[in-house]
Amino acid sequence: MTKTNNSIIILIADDDADDRLMVKESFEEARLANPLHFVTDGEELLNYLRRIGEYQNLQSLPLPGLIFLDLNMPKKDGREAIKEIKSDPVFRRIPVVIFTTSKAEEDIFRTYDLGVNSFITKPVTFEALVETIKTVTKYWLEIVELPV
Repeated sequence: MTKTNNSIIILIADDDADDRLMVKESFEEARLANPLHFVTDGEELLNYLRRIGEYQNLQSLPLPGLIFLDLNMPKKDGREAIKEIKSDPVFRRIPVVIFTTSKAEEDIFRTYDLGVNSFITKPVTFEALVETIKTVTKYWLEIVELPV
């Protein structure tokens, strides 16, 4: 029997508007019903998690159960955001999936050292993106047990 976690909120941090649109459309194409929330940089991501600033009205909502995080963003990049997330006892259990164009070995090693749960290089085609989203979300939302 397949278990589904459609109530798990997925938070996506990416500064590129085209990438955000492609990810949103790939979730729709994959027919995933999870609520998606988008932020545009690491600072906004941490404000979202901490429920401060424009996100203080989210106090009653659960924290995201999964974060997709781009590395190269303005204000606070993904590496800085990971460091803060994984050092916070409230947020460190949230799985963080790096979702970036980078294939740099240095980025892979550094982000795993900082505590990320997966590192995925963004696929080039929309079809490959849909398949990647299906696979990643099947793993994180159906196979593993999340601390939600």
